Amino acid sequence: MARGLAIWGGSDYAGAMPELPEVETVRRALEPRVVGRRFKAVLLRRDDLRFRLPERFAERLRGRRVNALHRRAKFLLAELDSSDVLIVHLGMSGRIMISDPGGRRLPTAFMRARMADGAFRFGEAPHDHIVFDLDDGARIVFNDQRRFGMMDIASGPDPECHRLLAKLGPEPLGNQFTADYLGAALEDRRTPIKAALLDQRTVAGLGNIYVSEALFRAAISPRRLARTIPGVRAERLVTAIREVLLDAIAAGGSSLRDYIHTDGSLGYFQHAFDVYDRTNESCPRPGCRGRIRRIIQSGRSTFYCGRCQR
Repeated sequence: MARGLAIWGGSDYAGAMPELPEVETVRRALEPRVVGRRFKAVLLRRDDLRFRLPERFAERLRGRRVNALHRRAKFLLAELDSSDVLIVHLGMSGRIMISDPGGRRLPTAFMRARMADGAFRFGEAPHDHIVFDLDDGARIVFNDQRRFGMMDIASGPDPECHRLLAKLGPEPLGNQFTADYLGAALEDRRTPIKAALLDQRTVAGLGNIYVSEALFRAAISPRRLARTIPGVRAERLVTAIREVLLDAIAAGGSSLRDYIHTDGSLGYFQHAFDVYDRTNESCPRPGCRGRIRRIIQSGRSTFYCGRCQR
């Protein structure tokens, strides 16, 4: 049996879920391996993850070709030649792993840790819940120790109508996400701006880490009420969100604990954090003598500089 290569490990750090940069990194890694390939076989080792898998899940995927692989917010969307769309969310601990045809790649340290005297069989370890065999001999394995991930199939002409996608806001890197849009979305919101940005109906794909980083770049306090953002602050914030996401994607996401690249190396954006997880450190903004604070908002850790973020 082919031995495998870890593509993504969901973060267990402080309850963090993968955010847009991590999911986009996964998509880019998977795309050349799966697009144009067929699911020769689909093996379910259980019939539920976070939610129960749809009926005839394996049957509906078996023999189908992947025509395209997209990302919507924090979801991976595989367009199939049946017009169905496979929806995948990694949750906090989901991992996608892939073996090359014939298992020519060496296993990463993560995979070696799961081997016992060379007896490890890729796709048969504990928590390897779903196994996809491709028609070129490669194997994709979805491993999820906590089972916070999910999979579903969207049918019909518009997958955006699926219950998991229907209420999502615009993509923060898309043309619809503008200062005018954000200002209109926030003008009546009396919640703190950080909570408003974490609401996936406002903007899709943002999470705790990158919201904290974007608010710092925009010099906006996470405590500021969302309804005070429209105008110049919205312009600064949209620019900051785009920049921090693009920088994180370029760096391969944030390796907080389990994040793994296609070659087994880790992402590096965590080394560029300005505020996240830097409690009591000096503010990195030139000329600011403040220190990074940590507060709790809606049960989540928030990091910011109380001096220069207003």
